[in-house]
Amino acid sequence: MGRFGLVFPGQGSQHPGMGQGLYRGHQSVRDLFAEAGDVVGRDMVSLCFTGPQELLDLTVNTQIAVLTAELAAWRAFSGRVEAKPLVMAGHSLGEYAALHAAGAVNLRDCLSLVSRRAEFHQEAVPMGEGAMAAILGLPREEVEALCRDRDREGHAVTVSIENAPGQIVISGHTAAVSEVVAAAGTREGIRAVLLPISVPCHCRLLQGAAGRFTDALRNVEFRDCDVPVIPNCDPSLLHSRERTRDLLVRQIISPVRWRETIERMAEMGVDTIVEIGPKRILSGLIRRIDRRLRLLNVEDEASLEKTASALNGGMGE
Repeated sequence: MGRFGLVFPGQGSQHPGMGQGLYRGHQSVRDLFAEAGDVVGRDMVSLCFTGPQELLDLTVNTQIAVLTAELAAWRAFSGRVEAKPLVMAGHSLGEYAALHAAGAVNLRDCLSLVSRRAEFHQEAVPMGEGAMAAILGLPREEVEALCRDRDREGHAVTVSIENAPGQIVISGHTAAVSEVVAAAGTREGIRAVLLPISVPCHCRLLQGAAGRFTDALRNVEFRDCDVPVIPNCDPSLLHSRERTRDLLVRQIISPVRWRETIERMAEMGVDTIVEIGPKRILSGLIRRIDRRLRLLNVEDEASLEKTASALNGGMGE
């Protein structure tokens, strides 16, 4: 059996119909959708399967819908593959799915926490006052310099995600983000685009949300992980019963260090990564980080069967 890791996507992977095929084919997935709806008081089948996209793109809906879809994919995957992964990680929101899959938090607490997290995110910054943008083709250091030149009190902008070499995301006040987008767009061969996300995630504008979330975490019991989980905000660490609360609060206002997360997985001996959840956005990023890694995914019945076949018998010793 090869040494594989699991990754779970975050916001941006949502689309109407996500999880629908697995829902039809697995009772465990149908049970998951029912329990998610019960916890958050929403019709998760309708939200995930029919959307519409505009509704799914609101952070307060995106986070719980994506979490439900990827936990459904995890249930289907774990029912077909007995081997344990070497390590897990999730991109921002996906870190919660990884923690549940690793046994660190029960399902109802996981769903409830993400629902509260999304609510706090949505309420932290008035609609239209914050933005996120992707800068494609510039090294992180140059994007950081563009942000520093424009970042000031009441006009915040900072690097919020390093997805892969040359793929950096910035967050902050809408005007400041737009200035960086305009400046970066003047460089030859550089693309800079605003993202359809309603909250400026992973920056200091969410300090209030982080404070509220600290209170929500006090009533949740965390356990040590059965499988190591790498935190986004500091990939040199691993989640543990003592650390997880602090790491989840830090994650709200800290950059997502995805490139370093995947590099650490490779350093730990992973040679195959399975993306669990809708779309294959993380797989595309991972290919840019380390082309030696074998990539598989689970988002529907066909990808589940292909991945299960590869992990259950096709990877060698």
